[in-house]
Amino acid sequence: MAKPNYAFEKRQRELAAKKKKDEKLARKQAANRPAEEPAADNNE
Repeated sequence: MAKPNYAFEKRQRELAAKKKKDEKLARKQAANRPAEEPAADNNE
C-alpha cells in the first residue's frame, strides 16, 4: 500500500481555500459595484 502524500493533500486544501476566498471576494465586489453605478449614472 502506498503511503499518503500529506504535502499534496495540504496543497490541495490550500488551493481550495484560496479559490473559495477569491470567489467570496469577487461576490462582495460585485455586490458593491451595482450600488455605486446608479449613483454615477444619475450625476451625468
